[in-house]
Amino acid sequence: QVQLVESGGGLVQPGGSLRLSCAASGFTSNLYAMNWYRRAPGKEREWVAGMTTIGGSTRYADSVKGRFTISRDSPKNTLYLQMNSLKPEDTAVYYCNVIWRSIPYWGQGTQVTVSS
Repeated sequence: QVQLVESGGGLVQPGGSLRLSCAASGFTSNLYAMNWYRRAPGKEREWVAGMTTIGGSTRYADSVKGRFTISRDSPKNTLYLQMNSLKPEDTAVYYCNVIWRSIPYWGQGTQVTVSS
């Protein structure tokens, strides 16, 4: 059974940091692409960052470039999102997304709240 489980969300003050994790299981071959998305209250889901598993190239949304870093631990099949210099506008539910055999898979999401 394919499964993505996010963790690491929470409440943090502006300027603080959090690291999100996404543990992938049940995928029987190499994943093609892994991404982070987020959905803020009252807004559409927004792509945040992505990484290809072949080559490991990364891309970021302009709103997080220079502050967020996507990475992976291949043996553990885990994706990370290191978030630094957090702003109140980063408040959202963050979702892990995997594209495998051209099919998108989603985790359940983890809440990140940036507030003083």
